[in-house]
Amino acid sequence: MDRAALLARLDEKAALDFLSAMVRHKSYSETEGERVLAAFMADKMREIGIEAELQPVVGERVNAIGRWKGTGGGKSLLFNGHLDTNPATEGWTVDPWGGLVDKEFIYGIGVSNMKAGDAAYFCAVKTLIDAGVKLKGDVVLTYVVGELQGGVGTVAAIRNGVKADYFINSEPSDLQAITMHACAFTFVIELTGNTRHLSKREQAVDAIVAACDLIPRLNAMTFSGAKSDEHRSINRVHVGVVRGALGKELHEWRAPQVADFARIKGSGRYAPGQTEAGAIADMRRELDALEARFPGLKATIRTEKEEGHRSMPAFEVARDARIVKTINAAYQEVRGEAQPTGAIAPPGFFGTDAGHFYAELGMEGIVCGPGGRYNTMPDERVEIVDYLAMIRIYMLCILDICEIA
Repeated sequence: MDRAALLARLDEKAALDFLSAMVRHKSYSETEGERVLAAFMADKMREIGIEAELQPVVGERVNAIGRWKGTGGGKSLLFNGHLDTNPATEGWTVDPWGGLVDKEFIYGIGVSNMKAGDAAYFCAVKTLIDAGVKLKGDVVLTYVVGELQGGVGTVAAIRNGVKADYFINSEPSDLQAITMHACAFTFVIELTGNTRHLSKREQAVDAIVAACDLIPRLNAMTFSGAKSDEHRSINRVHVGVVRGALGKELHEWRAPQVADFARIKGSGRYAPGQTEAGAIADMRRELDALEARFPGLKATIRTEKEEGHRSMPAFEVARDARIVKTINAAYQEVRGEAQPTGAIAPPGFFGTDAGHFYAELGMEGIVCGPGGRYNTMPDERVEIVDYLAMIRIYMLCILDICEIA
C-alpha cells in the first residue's frame, strides 16, 4: 500500500474537530472531568473498532485503554498520553475550553499539555483503519489520568498488565525526539542562625544573609556521577520558595531583630545513572561549605514528597535504538529534514510517564509530541502544521513497527 497515499488520506478538518472536542472537556487533574473525558475516549475508540476499557486508578479515577489487534507476527507499539490538565490561569483572551481554531493555531487549556498528542495518535490509528490497513502487531492506546501527580495513572496501567514491545510518549516536545529526561526530587533546606537586635547585628548569624549566599550556588549546581556531558546537561537545581524570619514559626512582627531561621524549598533534576542520594550528598557538601563561611550556622536538608504523588523516574533510550531510528525516519519522510534528537532542553528537564515504562518494564521508547512552545501559559496553543505533521509521523511509525499484514 502506497505510504504517500495513506498519509494523504488524513482528514485534516476532522482531526482538528476531534482535538477541539477533547479541549472542550474540562479535565482538570483529580476532578470528575477526567473520568468524563476518559469515557469519551473509550467510546471513540470503540466507534472505530478498537477494543477499549476503563481501567481503575486509585481515588475513583479511570484510564481509557484501547487495543487495535494485529493478525500476529509483528511487534507491538504503545502510545501514552495523559488526559488531566493544569487549571486555566488569568490572562486568557480566548475561551480556555472553546477549542478555537484559526489559520495558525488551535487553542485551549491542556491542548499542548497534552491533548494534541493524545488526539494525534488516535487520528493516526483512525486514518489507517479507515483506509483498510491490517497490521501484524498490536497498537495499544493509553489515555491516562494522574500524570500531574507523578504518573499514578500510567503506573496503574502497568500494574494492570499494559505493555508492548515499544512505546511513544506524546508529551509536548515540538516534534523533537527526546531520548533522555531527568528524574525530579523536591528538597527542603533549613538554616538556623543566631538572633540579635539590629544594634548588635555584628554578633548575630543572619539566616537570611546565609540564604542569599546559598541560593545562587544551588541554582548553579550540577551533580557528580554523570555518565556523559549530555547526561550532565539535564542536571539542574532550582529554588522556588524561600522564607526567613524569627524562629521556625517564622514570626514576622519583629523586624528590628536579625532573622535566625530560613527555609528554602526547591526542586532538583538528575540524569539516568545518577541518584537522589548522590544529589543530596552533593548538596550537603555545599551546605558544609556554607556553614564554614557562616560560623555558628546550622544547615539541614531533606527530601519531601507530596501526599498522593509519585516520583517521576528518569528516562533514557539509545540514539541507535529501533524506535529512535523509526521516528527519525518518519520525521524525515514527512518534513524533509533531520529530526532534532537527544537530551534537548527544555524537555530534557521535564518528567514524563516514559520514565515509568522505562523503570518498571525496561521498555524501549521515545518522547515526541506536538506542542511545547506555548505550553502552560495564557492562550495555550499548538501550531496546526505541527499537529497534522505529528499524526502523519505516528502513522508511519505504526506501519514500520507493527508492519502491514
